[in-house]
Amino acid sequence: MTANRAWIFEHPPVRDDFDSALKFHDWPVPKAADGQVLVRNLYLSLDPANRRWMAGPTYMPQIPTGAPMWGFVVGEIIESKAAGFAPGEIVGGVGTWSDYSAVSTQGLDKIPDMGGLPLHTAMGLFRGPGGTAYVGVVDIGQLKAGQTFVVSGAAGSVGSLAGQIAKILGATVVGIAGSAEKCAWLTGELGFDHAIDYQREDVEARLRELCPKGVDVYFENVGGAVGNAVAANMAKFGRVAVCGLTAQYNDERAPIGLDLMPLLLNGCSMQCFILYDYLDRLPEATAKLAEWYAEGRIKYHADIVEGLESALEAFKQLFRPGASHRGKLMVRVDPAAN
Repeated sequence: MTANRAWIFEHPPVRDDFDSALKFHDWPVPKAADGQVLVRNLYLSLDPANRRWMAGPTYMPQIPTGAPMWGFVVGEIIESKAAGFAPGEIVGGVGTWSDYSAVSTQGLDKIPDMGGLPLHTAMGLFRGPGGTAYVGVVDIGQLKAGQTFVVSGAAGSVGSLAGQIAKILGATVVGIAGSAEKCAWLTGELGFDHAIDYQREDVEARLRELCPKGVDVYFENVGGAVGNAVAANMAKFGRVAVCGLTAQYNDERAPIGLDLMPLLLNGCSMQCFILYDYLDRLPEATAKLAEWYAEGRIKYHADIVEGLESALEAFKQLFRPGASHRGKLMVRVDPAAN
């Protein structure tokens, strides 16, 4: 454990200038303090939420400048200074963009035997993305069979699962994504009823065609013009579950706000949510996702980038319209990880 590499957070990025904000360096192997474990990172999750963490305190504290960038990791415990955690166990939680992370055991999950599934499934299907999708559809959206469900960012890790969950629950599902290829994936492999390419189609007009009675539940991942196009098509007493607003994460100008008039006139409800506030729902979400996956009713795609040194270029793809990645974007830090 003498060699460690890390992406160092130099300063909050200006718009999408991540190249100056994050620098790749050799870095000392961190030491586990009391209540922490030292983890050899196997996989690093790349998420749009990381961009918000860079901007300043949110539901997460401020990332210290001159220290490794934060991110969700899955890895093996090398050293433990916390009761109930032992070397050799596989865990997942908030670590750093590095080979090794000193991780607090608060919020740290032990990854159980995956029953022959690849380890990366724990990060891409059962933890953050799956939990967020499940809570957004079931708890926040309160989706019922026969209703119409629309999700933006539909080809991403959360959106692709949310649409499939909605389909399993008996809804008509429309996904909004950024390329013809992604739309074909949604309606083909994932079984969405319809998909709209927001780069080449008029989203508001297409939704009027596809959802003549309006949208009952909208799972919001994007915001901006796409969000307003869906808001204009909401059904009476529709529900909006706001999970993310990626369209404005890199925009320092005043964002395009959600037009509340259609929601007001239709008596719609809107609730913003973060999975951290619903961690008690993860056991049910995990059990249902595992059941549906085993039955072949839900599919999961991992877009895996090889090598920690590739993390920054891969991260940029999250904010490029029409980028080719699908499903869960992650980095295989250890080339031997399954």
